[in-house]
Amino acid sequence: MTRRDPFDEIEELLERMGREFEELGGTLEGTAPEVPRLPGARDVDIDVIEDDESIVVVADLPGFDADDVDVELRDNALVIAGSREESTEFVADESEADDGDDGDETPDGVRYHRRERRLRSVSRRVPIPRPVEVDAATASFDAGVLTVTLPDRSPDDDGGHTIDVN
Repeated sequence: MTRRDPFDEIEELLERMGREFEELGGTLEGTAPEVPRLPGARDVDIDVIEDDESIVVVADLPGFDADDVDVELRDNALVIAGSREESTEFVADESEADDGDDGDETPDGVRYHRRERRLRSVSRRVPIPRPVEVDAATASFDAGVLTVTLPDRSPDDDGGHTIDVN
């Protein structure tokens, strides 16, 4: 008797839900442009370009650096993930400073009345329409645009592979 692993089932369910959200977002884009975006569902805008020799995926990741981005080929899909810290600073004007709140003063004399930071993470799973050569895949990152080139391959290699971003 084979034991079922509930974590595998949960992961499969989350993957399926992610694909459903992607498909839902794709159908709503053209028909109702004012539909609010689901958080995390469409944070990475992509183009998938296919020719006779390769598949090229171009992803917009504004505000990210190459070190913040991970790219992996897994289960006939390209997985793009990025995370970085964002900060927003609110500096009070003089009329707000009169309320007695001195804020936090730094050693260089700057006074913060409010400072907010958060970790921003985005990801996108892109199904690849045909087999590609994993070892020949390349990725480049320039001015917030990730370009991944996936040359065609023979269908006998099914393993996952991490792609270094230059």
